[in-house]
Amino acid sequence: MKLRHVTEVSDDLQVQSLLEKARKESVSTAFDRADEMMQCGFGSAGVCCRYCLEGPCRISPNGKGPQKGVCGADIHQIVARSFLNHLTQGTSGHAEHGREVALTLLEAAEGKAPFEIKDVDKLYAVANDLGLETADKTVNEIAKEVALKALEDFQKQTGIMNWVQMRAHKDSLKKWNDLRITPVNAHLEISKAVARNAMGCDADPLNLVLGAVTMGLVDGYAGLHLSTDLQDILFGTPKAVKAKYSMAVLDEKKVNIAVHGHVPMLSEKVVEWSRKLKPEAEKVGAEGVNIVGVCCTGNELLMRQGVSVASSFSSQELVIVSGALEAMVVDIQCVMPGIQNVAECYHTEIITTLPYVKIAGATHVEFSPEIADKAAEEIVRKAIKNFKNRDPEKLSIPKETVDAYAGFSTEQILEALSKLNADDPLMPLIDAIKAGKIRGVAALVGCTNPREKQDIGNVTVAKELLKNNVLVVATGCAAHSLAKNKLMSPEGLVYCGDELREVLEAIGQAVGLPSLPPALHMGSCVDNSRPADLLTALANKLGVGIKDLPAVGSCPETHSPKALSIGTFFIAHGVDVHVGVNPQVSGSSVVTNILCGDKQEGTVTAEEVFGGKLIYETDHIVAAEKLLERINMKRAQLLGE
Repeated sequence: MKLRHVTEVSDDLQVQSLLEKARKESVSTAFDRADEMMQCGFGSAGVCCRYCLEGPCRISPNGKGPQKGVCGADIHQIVARSFLNHLTQGTSGHAEHGREVALTLLEAAEGKAPFEIKDVDKLYAVANDLGLETADKTVNEIAKEVALKALEDFQKQTGIMNWVQMRAHKDSLKKWNDLRITPVNAHLEISKAVARNAMGCDADPLNLVLGAVTMGLVDGYAGLHLSTDLQDILFGTPKAVKAKYSMAVLDEKKVNIAVHGHVPMLSEKVVEWSRKLKPEAEKVGAEGVNIVGVCCTGNELLMRQGVSVASSFSSQELVIVSGALEAMVVDIQCVMPGIQNVAECYHTEIITTLPYVKIAGATHVEFSPEIADKAAEEIVRKAIKNFKNRDPEKLSIPKETVDAYAGFSTEQILEALSKLNADDPLMPLIDAIKAGKIRGVAALVGCTNPREKQDIGNVTVAKELLKNNVLVVATGCAAHSLAKNKLMSPEGLVYCGDELREVLEAIGQAVGLPSLPPALHMGSCVDNSRPADLLTALANKLGVGIKDLPAVGSCPETHSPKALSIGTFFIAHGVDVHVGVNPQVSGSSVVTNILCGDKQEGTVTAEEVFGGKLIYETDHIVAAEKLLERINMKRAQLLGE
């Protein structure tokens, strides 16, 4: 198959130039592998079943050939199982993230791990929300109790997860309880999901989809909310920070280390040790150690440390192709195995850090919270030692960076709004929504995908919404796309409608900036809890359900099942969610109608049950139009327009 021209891969000139370099040097990247890979039509429709040894079985969606698997499962049962399996995979990564952070907080509180509580106010707030008594207790005693409460959400056998009780909107929680889909503990629900997917177990498509909703709730509370809360306690709640984006954040004069993955405990320590070991770097001829971010670890360090971001998911291998990278340190989620093959063509050392996430051929430096300093020091020293192995003839670092503002936690947004109304910070936002200056709120979330033209979907949907006065917040790799295209800088105000621009300028000037950026960077994938918190606060203030708000989500370029589990979390609250990449359910009219169908008498749809639905649309302009239509529909219902 003919490879796409670099201009068809991305409009990013830096990505284009490094991809051309890779091809000239006979280095295969994800973009090339995507072109070479023939997609399976059966898999794309979700009609291939590999859950037992009677198969694999596949059913033709056109009605020809066998219409049931060997066990008797029909096309709707098979597609529903496949959908649940995707969400179980996505959820498990985020749940493991949450568990790792909870254990780190516990060990820090017990003095066993070299971390300290950086946001005591957030600790007290979370403890109070959990109903813990804080009087006459030390910070570490309170932190230990919070950590143990978090770990209960991976252990308790009855009741409801603590973080669900603490963070869920009461109307949503009542609906989940009525449907008996509210999670008890993360590990229990993941185990049940795996069991019900096995041959001979759950065979009701509707029940399987409801099981997928439970996975979305596990992701939302054991993954997103729990991780964000505890990371804020440990590392500080983000505040607005100015940093730089693009491959040009690599520094020819310094030892370059890319931190990549999702769990920030090690990366925070790598930043710390990069500063401590600057004299060691100078001894080998470098001016210091330069840390750059990739994917969501990049978002975490950007918000709290001001570390600049080199790449999103799709182009992670091209950071290595620059020839300037001494080490890429990875943990879990979104790490392409192909980075090792690319690294072998250069001097870069790939360093894995978790015992259950390794790559053949890579160096492994074991990380656990109690040895965080030891592991981080070893990693930075390896990178410094590798500096001398650079090949000057393979060096190619792009020149231009893009400024971006990030770190808009819910707390930071409320602090900014308080400059306009100190007694009631939410009222300026509510007044702007009621007046139509803000038509609604949209979260641009998720990934980039090597099969898609990088950044185009994320940026196009955002621009279309902004020009129609929709307030945009962003997380994950979608945030990288928007930042590179100046949508996280006041320069991007030209893409906003006049009314939205007026609001952003008023809030920005109140906090000493020319304006807020058009899109507010709210963090990593797990930080999708932040827009959820904002919606909960708005719903509570207005006395309505989240489903009644003019709010939508969009993931135009997703590649990961966790984007589906995050999206399902929001659909369970009644928020419409758009995906621009095939969710692989089209083989079943039943499953497609449940997820994507409108309210129809005599059918069961997500919109009918929860108030929100899945919107699958590959045309980015049309997708934005559909999202605007849903925003306007909910405005009319809420405000009587």
